[in-house]
Amino acid sequence: MSGTAARPRRAGAALALSAALAMPLLCTASGPPASPGGARWSMSAEADLGGLVPPPVRGSGLDPRAGSLPAVDIRRSGDPRNRITLVLLGDGFTVRQLGLFRAEADRAWRALMQIEPFRTYQHFFNIRRVEIASRAPGINEQRSPLRLVPTPLGMHFWCDGTARLLCVDEQAAVRLAGPVHGPHYVIAIANSARYGGAGGAGVTTLAGGNPDAGRILQHEMGHTLGELGDEYDSAPADADYPNLSTDDAQVMLRGRTKWWRWLGAPAPGGGVVGAYRGANGLYRPTLDSVMRTLGGVYNPPSEEAVIKALYRQIDPLDAVGPAPGPVVGHHRLWVRPIPLADGGRLQVVWRVDGRAVRPPSGDGTWLDPADLRLPRGRAATVTATVRDTTDRVRDEQFRNRWMTRTVRWTLRG
Repeated sequence: MSGTAARPRRAGAALALSAALAMPLLCTASGPPASPGGARWSMSAEADLGGLVPPPVRGSGLDPRAGSLPAVDIRRSGDPRNRITLVLLGDGFTVRQLGLFRAEADRAWRALMQIEPFRTYQHFFNIRRVEIASRAPGINEQRSPLRLVPTPLGMHFWCDGTARLLCVDEQAAVRLAGPVHGPHYVIAIANSARYGGAGGAGVTTLAGGNPDAGRILQHEMGHTLGELGDEYDSAPADADYPNLSTDDAQVMLRGRTKWWRWLGAPAPGGGVVGAYRGANGLYRPTLDSVMRTLGGVYNPPSEEAVIKALYRQIDPLDAVGPAPGPVVGHHRLWVRPIPLADGGRLQVVWRVDGRAVRPPSGDGTWLDPADLRLPRGRAATVTATVRDTTDRVRDEQFRNRWMTRTVRWTLRG
């Protein structure tokens, strides 16, 4: 489910997933969109045990005992109003199999947080698990099953006649996910070992028991969060995505379109970012990537697209004190940026009347006005600018607008 602060997704075309080597493809679904005009595509750190939240409401196919099963915030990085919450639901798991669902859900989200840029920005996410028990194990895997398996989310393969397309009752999934006070995405995990999944503008799906489940989720969240297109040769020829183009490198550079800022930059795995034409006539940024082959990595333009999607929903500054504006007395001024992985920090620059100053604090997040030694009666303007200086973004206009935040206080000595 797209986050509440996410921009509207464009209407239209279907994409498919290229799996590693000879793996089958996942294709597009036409299931109920999360919002009008939505597109849909196929295919580190230890968890912090959080507080319990109200259980999901009961629905068709639910085990009578399921109403007592809570949702659990298994990782809470911050206030959900300034985090993206990934809500993991299970379908086709009986009460006795809920332990299996927990294990498969944990493997999936941990795999997502192992790939860049999700790894670096993992503190931008909260993880919630909603445990829903089905009366019978499994989901509908056959095109024309002899016996329909009723499940709470109605997950099934052969959606739109495509064997590997795993669809879900999106209205039921959103309802059972419960309220989330902030941007969020719903991920439905089927009790199946069959290869399949789907992603895009609706609920992201995957078969939790498949050995490639984590890698499938890495690919699908590129669709869902980054609005990326598939880069493999048999994908539909639709270039309306950040990582696909009808222009070659020279035309792109001349017109300053698509990933022109990245042309010639080193590419993961060797080579450089360019315009590599596939059999469908479209150009992609690199020879290979996770949007082309499972187990790959995001290429630089795709990483930038994912980071942009994060910052369109998340403020780089979690809190500030005291409130910006006039400050009376010698209150310590402080800011609290969202942390990055492995102790990484967003840049904080302090200025007094426009002149940069170095605060005495080790991490640079606070400033004591007493250290400024302002003459009695003199006013001064103090600003703190929080900025993400990552080299994974080359669009400086976007950085200035979305990845930079300045707060201002007026002090009087």
